[in-house]
Amino acid sequence: MSQANPNYFRLGLFVFAGFAAILGLILVFGTGQIFKKTMMAETYIEQSITGLDVGAPVRFRGVKLGQVTEIVLSGNLYETNKPLAERKEYVVVRMQIDGDRNEILGPAGKLPSDLRARIKSQGITGVNYVELDYVRDMPGYQALPYSWQPQYVVIDSLPSQTDIFFSGIRKVLDNLGEMNLAATQKKFDELLQNLNTIIGGGGKGDAGIAKSVERLNVLLGRIDEVANKAELELLMREVIGTTVILRQTLSSVQGDTISSIENLKQITDQLNDLARVASRYPSSMVWGEPPPKIALPEVGAQK
Repeated sequence: MSQANPNYFRLGLFVFAGFAAILGLILVFGTGQIFKKTMMAETYIEQSITGLDVGAPVRFRGVKLGQVTEIVLSGNLYETNKPLAERKEYVVVRMQIDGDRNEILGPAGKLPSDLRARIKSQGITGVNYVELDYVRDMPGYQALPYSWQPQYVVIDSLPSQTDIFFSGIRKVLDNLGEMNLAATQKKFDELLQNLNTIIGGGGKGDAGIAKSVERLNVLLGRIDEVANKAELELLMREVIGTTVILRQTLSSVQGDTISSIENLKQITDQLNDLARVASRYPSSMVWGEPPPKIALPEVGAQK
């Protein structure tokens, strides 16, 4: 028995040293994680989160800030006192975010109102993660309503890009289903018939656009034939010559007209003078010179 004691002592010492080494490794490599400050937050999602698992990263604009710690349904977490038909059954995604809580929330103790969480796919692998970002241009997506008191800080969520895409397709299909395709087809047929009538003509003197275009082509062809003949050039020369002669004639007539107007003005002046003389001395028009004036005797003069 005394010979076996050293072996047990050595074995115990080896085991103790192994535990001490393991504990030292934990302290060396895990001290940063043990004393690191973190904050818990949660978000509520109404759509499916297939591909998102516990341990998935939480990123802010691509930078990792934490990880997903728990995924549960709100019915099992906050709505246990309500009937199943009245439960909202949101997917509650809880996250551990690295950083001091006071620094993240600030003096107000609240997150920014436009901070949103969204499930995004990580490449073609199908693995999803939680993306945090500020969203200011999507007023159509309101925060999900809830009536319970959250255990952690709530970050409102947005639908994933895939859900938005399929939601848009669903709306388009619903709008197509509400359309009266039969009435639309009828109106389209009427439109085509009217276009055919306008182009081909409806008879009773209505030749249509096609016939009018054909006639216009014939007229343009005739004009082109006339324009290419030598007679048109000769005619244009004669017109130009006649225009020159007419201009010269008008110029000479204009000079004669001015001279005639001057003569007519002189004759008019002479007639005016004659009329004034005739009005003063009418006898001069018959006897020639005007009669001498008769001098009347003065009153009281001697004979």
